[in-house]
Amino acid sequence: MATEHQGVVPSQTSSDTYVSDNPKYFGAAEANPEPTEKLAKHEENYDNIEYPPPWKWEKYFVGGYSQSRMFKFKNPNNMYKAINIFAGVAIMFYGYDQGVMSQVNLNEDYWNRMGINPIKGNSRNVAAEGGIVAVYYGGTLIGALIAGSLADRCGRIKAVVFGSMWALLGAVLQASAQNIAWMCCARVIAGVGVGAIDCAIPVWSAEVSSHSARGAFLAIEFFMNIAGLALAYWIEYFAYLNHNMSMAWRTPLALQIIFIIIIGVGINFFPESPRWLMKVGREQEARHVLQATREGDVEYELKGIKKVVKFELETSTANHYWAMLFPKDKYARQLRWRVVLAVWLQIMQELVGIGVVTVYAVDLFQDAGFGLELSKLLAGFNNLSYMFSVVFAVYTLDKFGRRSTMVWGAVAMAVILLIAGILDKYAQVEGPSQRAFGAGVATMTFLYTATFGATWLTTPWLYPTEIFPLNVRAKGGAWSVVGWSIGNGVVTMITPFLFQAISYGTLLLLFGLNIFCLPFIILMYPETSGRSLEQMDTFFENGGSWNVFKSSHNMRDAGIDDWRWTKKMKEEDFEELEQGRTMSTAARSPEEDEKDAKQSWKKRPAYTFKRKASNAGLM
Repeated sequence: MATEHQGVVPSQTSSDTYVSDNPKYFGAAEANPEPTEKLAKHEENYDNIEYPPPWKWEKYFVGGYSQSRMFKFKNPNNMYKAINIFAGVAIMFYGYDQGVMSQVNLNEDYWNRMGINPIKGNSRNVAAEGGIVAVYYGGTLIGALIAGSLADRCGRIKAVVFGSMWALLGAVLQASAQNIAWMCCARVIAGVGVGAIDCAIPVWSAEVSSHSARGAFLAIEFFMNIAGLALAYWIEYFAYLNHNMSMAWRTPLALQIIFIIIIGVGINFFPESPRWLMKVGREQEARHVLQATREGDVEYELKGIKKVVKFELETSTANHYWAMLFPKDKYARQLRWRVVLAVWLQIMQELVGIGVVTVYAVDLFQDAGFGLELSKLLAGFNNLSYMFSVVFAVYTLDKFGRRSTMVWGAVAMAVILLIAGILDKYAQVEGPSQRAFGAGVATMTFLYTATFGATWLTTPWLYPTEIFPLNVRAKGGAWSVVGWSIGNGVVTMITPFLFQAISYGTLLLLFGLNIFCLPFIILMYPETSGRSLEQMDTFFENGGSWNVFKSSHNMRDAGIDDWRWTKKMKEEDFEELEQGRTMSTAARSPEEDEKDAKQSWKKRPAYTFKRKASNAGLM
């Protein structure tokens, strides 16, 4: 998402207790089913849940689930497809909304209306230009926090409708803005709505759908997201062919309304989250939703939902933003650990520079010596390249895991930005080689955005869905959007200053920031690929350290089978764990490493860079 990329928290499994790349662990119904007599033994515990009374303010929020109004499909797979398509439209809107300001900022009529003309050479106007873009993220932060709470209190659907109403008002005000104060207020209001939608839609789609191809669906989500970004850019490009410069920037802003109406109205014809329905005691409706969205018997999954809901109600004191930040018990401290990981990962996603390169791509190409029209075309094609690069994320995430994808992605982007910064320095000097250096900058820019799309775009949104327990899923998603809002707000605010103050040095600064992020990924972030939510709970309960290497050693010393949390879980690792063997997820055991250490250096296996990287989970 214009950094935008982003607004999407990838969907995870439905109401199950497993989230894994391994098809065997997609859902509770597929993984280790309990014997019928065991379920019957505990069934009375789940049937005697004391459900909380309905929230007294719920009736004042419009929209919501209606069993009679819900779409009916004979084949549950068709419902699944419809949900995915609808979620894709919502995600496309998010990308569109994030990218819509990229060429609005280049419109002279817009500058005059906002009172920020001229831009170049005027520090006050430069600050105002960045501020108009940045205040939006203050709104998304507020909207995400509100929606995270609202989705738990009155349902996912009503939270989406709530966000749509704010987004609609914001879009209307933006398209009709007459001055800078008007525009800033409109941006904040729109941000509240988009933040709410961005928080609620992924949680809703995750809990309603039963995904059996999470990687493919992840690609569709982010492909649609960047497609929205590209759509906004090309609509603005052709809008500039209109000689009415006022309409050229107002039309793209007004077109947001089409997306918002589809989302705000359409969501009411889809099923509500069965987990939320069960949480408020509407068991029969939850069963009906499962029957409409699943094939076969749904009673086992229904019992699994009851189990999760029972646990959620028992730990309800931890399901609050304040408790997650300032814990009073061990369980809440584990949640704070996860919150920090999710928020900081989103902030790092912005620090690696995607917002600078995509939102201000036209300025970047102009600084490299290209004319305005050619710079616009290059920026547009860069967005298209960015969109198709997302497909590779499915391969990188599943093949190499989250840590390796982010580490090697940051290394590659750092090298590309270093080369681009050096080339940009010479591209700004007039001479016979200026064009060649400018072409080099353009090539590196395309390569950078493609690398980001294949590595860092998806992971910060996928990661929170894999580390937060189901009982705090909505608020965990909200914290993720908070981190994204902070990162975007800071970056978009200072970028205009950077381009004017240090020019090509901006790319060199981004090179340094990519290097800066590497130690955090390597030391702080456990590998989640191939692991269930239950395994993640085991890590946070027994790790005992923010250093993932130390946590791994602590778990090994405690006799926990799955202790090497720098490595991706593979099929053979599951088989070993199922057989009860105390094996790490790496190929070597501690005993083997100790044996190597006692051998003479001539006989000892070569401890190459490749083996070191493998032990760190980077290969």
